[in-house]
Amino acid sequence: MKGVLNLVSVGPGFSDLIVPRAEAALRDSDVIVAYDLYLRWIEPWIAGKEIHTPPLTQERERALLAIEKARSGAKVALISSGDIGIYAMAALAFDEMREDDDYEVNVIPGITSANACASLLGSPLSHDFATLSLSDLLCPWDWIEQRGRHIAQADLACVLYNVQSAGRQEGVYRIINIMLESKSPKTLCGVIHNAYRPGQKVSIHHLEDLPSLQFDMLTTIVIGNRFTQRKRGFIFTPRGYNNWDTPAEQPIVDELPKHALWVFSGTGDGNALANELAGQGYPVVVSAATEYGGEVAARHCSGVSVWAGHQGVEAQKQALSQNQARAIVDATHPYASLISQQLMGLSKSLAIPYLRYERPSSFAADSGIECESTEQAANQAIAFGSRIFLTTGSKDLATFLQAPGAAEREWFVRMTPEPEFIQRAIDLGVPRSHICAMQGPFSQVFNEALWRDLKIDCVITKDSGDAGGYNAKVAATQALNIPLLVIKRPKLEYPFITSTFDGILQQLQSWHANP
Repeated sequence: MKGVLNLVSVGPGFSDLIVPRAEAALRDSDVIVAYDLYLRWIEPWIAGKEIHTPPLTQERERALLAIEKARSGAKVALISSGDIGIYAMAALAFDEMREDDDYEVNVIPGITSANACASLLGSPLSHDFATLSLSDLLCPWDWIEQRGRHIAQADLACVLYNVQSAGRQEGVYRIINIMLESKSPKTLCGVIHNAYRPGQKVSIHHLEDLPSLQFDMLTTIVIGNRFTQRKRGFIFTPRGYNNWDTPAEQPIVDELPKHALWVFSGTGDGNALANELAGQGYPVVVSAATEYGGEVAARHCSGVSVWAGHQGVEAQKQALSQNQARAIVDATHPYASLISQQLMGLSKSLAIPYLRYERPSSFAADSGIECESTEQAANQAIAFGSRIFLTTGSKDLATFLQAPGAAEREWFVRMTPEPEFIQRAIDLGVPRSHICAMQGPFSQVFNEALWRDLKIDCVITKDSGDAGGYNAKVAATQALNIPLLVIKRPKLEYPFITSTFDGILQQLQSWHANP
């Protein structure tokens, strides 16, 4: 009797998402070969059958076992979650088959992780898209990065599989940074944990937010394209693009001065530095990441040009090159490490000098409790307080609000009054009454009154320096006798860094004297 090898897909995790043909193949099989987790979804259809469950790391052994059983004349079901032909067992089975094998082969399709996750988000894959596995066990990492770069350059929506594991922590962040080189930082994305399984979590973010999140092997990331939109708590990508020839990012650079110093700002002292440089006779362009930041720069900077909006790395590269920038002056926030890394990369690729201005630190051992990371600060705050006030902006909100025990605490947030930042907080579950959308810095008196009225018992901040209102926060928390947790500044290897305006001017003058 000829055997049968059924390559069966059992979907993302619930029996009602398994196609009827898969159920029929399981009922008709005598031997079941699967990772034991998958058996939970198909128990009613496999009772009394011969079952083999080699562990998760023995995929090839599973395929060989199923093939040997089929060669011996048995009806065998080799099982994978999702679709068995996509990043799964079917390829291993075909790899191990011989041309002279005579058992029957049936491939039964299923709902993939990409399909399942897309359905939970809305409809983000409605136009061309790609999938990319981040596991380098069977594919060289260089190939993964190269494919990720092409996906980003084509601005395809994409789904990232095998996002993170215990031994592979950093790869996903390298791919996200590659995406940010070509995609808009405001590209809508979805992060899905345990799709259609117990413990399911679904959240929507901008691409620029992803580097601050934590993932695991049960996480799938869906990244949209420049047309992906948000509606009613979902995201979707239109099937047709009426303005296909017009990129979402259209940097207007023709009217900007040539050979200018490009000051990447977004902070009050960054704008003050731009003013100082313009006062010394340099042509200056202030680049702000948001329209609101551009409005602030236009009000407070005289004699400079302002370039504002959510520009990706490629748009920045085009603008710097087209206008023959004299130097990149990085005056972004001390915690904007991703932007600084991108600016250093642009400096290197375009051979434009890079200068880093970073406001002086104000942290002292008696001013607060230093935390090595956002995650540590979240855990400490949950241990210390029940009504926790965040002065850390919107970027890391998910880290705080999704930390173990966070749901049992009340969180209050203060952030720049950008509608998208406020919406991000609301989407993460922060009550509107707990959102303070205000432009700082703030005085000790203001902080003290606000935190007293809100009955705050723990404050989290960053070492933002006196220009960022750090000392006023210290004084207010000490007056109220509540703990102040301070997230440590990230450390980067800058080619040049100074904490004074004079330091920037001296370096510029030195280049002018020694061209």
